[in-house]
Amino acid sequence: MPDFDYLALDTAGRERKGSVRADSDEAARDLLIKRRLFVVKMEGSTRTAAPSLLSGSLLTRKKIGAKQLTLFTRQLATLVQVSPLEEALRTIARQTEQAHVAAILGRVHASVTEGRRLSDAMGREAASFPSLYRAMIAAGESSGTLPSILDRLADLLERQAQVRSKVTTALAYPVILAVVATFVVIALMIFVVPKVVEQFDTVGQQLPLLTRIVIGLSDFLSNWWWALIAAFAALALMGARAMKDEGLRLAVDTRLLRLPLLGRLIRDLHAARMARTLSTMVASRLPLLEGLKLTTQTVHNRALRAASADITEAIRTGGSISAALRRAGVFPPLLVYLAASGEASGKLDIMLERAADYLEREFDAFTATALSLLEPAIIVLMGGIVAVIVLSILLPILQLDTLAGGAF
Repeated sequence: MPDFDYLALDTAGRERKGSVRADSDEAARDLLIKRRLFVVKMEGSTRTAAPSLLSGSLLTRKKIGAKQLTLFTRQLATLVQVSPLEEALRTIARQTEQAHVAAILGRVHASVTEGRRLSDAMGREAASFPSLYRAMIAAGESSGTLPSILDRLADLLERQAQVRSKVTTALAYPVILAVVATFVVIALMIFVVPKVVEQFDTVGQQLPLLTRIVIGLSDFLSNWWWALIAAFAALALMGARAMKDEGLRLAVDTRLLRLPLLGRLIRDLHAARMARTLSTMVASRLPLLEGLKLTTQTVHNRALRAASADITEAIRTGGSISAALRRAGVFPPLLVYLAASGEASGKLDIMLERAADYLEREFDAFTATALSLLEPAIIVLMGGIVAVIVLSILLPILQLDTLAGGAF
């Protein structure tokens, strides 16, 4: 009989760790439910064999995306106020258009119908429901405030979706502009320049330096474009492997935060997300430490992840949030100040929410200003490159005209 290590929350919202011996994962979860523990994470010594690539299960197994999860949470938060949980889940599953989402929600509904808690049912679909999400659901079930928790969760996910949408919208036009301009320049160098240069082969005069440089680049791109692509692919592969080293990844991420524009963007986005998440948890009377630890696991930047882990440890030892944020040294001063004001006034959730609102507004203004400078910079840069190519073609023509005029 195998042992299963678990991380769970008790009815008071406190973290509990340990191991339990059972025949299967489901049996272990049932034992913990009887002990009134709500499972957040479980790992066992026996695991189901990974599906074969030939079986196709890896290709057909899908999860609920961020947009679909946001919509599901809002629908569930609305329906549980007027109908039982089982009926609300069944209604949402039937109305969902995506087949894989309907299948996942159907399995969650079946588990709830069998007597499992909603958080445990979602735990069986861990790929679709993040750990922090399930922990907040479990705390809401234990405190009897599931409808309000779902409503706050829906607000949180909607705000995060708005931020993601703004980032995507802000970056879409400059990226497309840069890609199109790059392809235009490459097409000129590979297809246009060689055809024009052929006219100068019989001149018998030395071509201008700029023209010779452009011809050399054109020949290189025409004959060795495959080598250039292979080199870029090799560098990308080597870089991806190198970034798996945690020490190197931490050093790179630390330098990213020091960049004038990108560093501020990454820092403010993370600070806004953390402030809004903590505000939701404090307002919902949820375990702050567990939420911080689960939130830390979702941070991709290693420097910010280390700072978040230090904050969690500082609060665990009895420190305040504002002091921990100040010692981290990577968070905006406004967040530190408002967190300290919230702790002093007993309105930490309100002040954290205001900090998140302000940081998101600052992000909007910052990206608007940065893009107003980036877009013309790309146009000027690519226009300059095209001008150099055109000038390299015109110079030999002007030289021939001068020689012809001198001959007469």
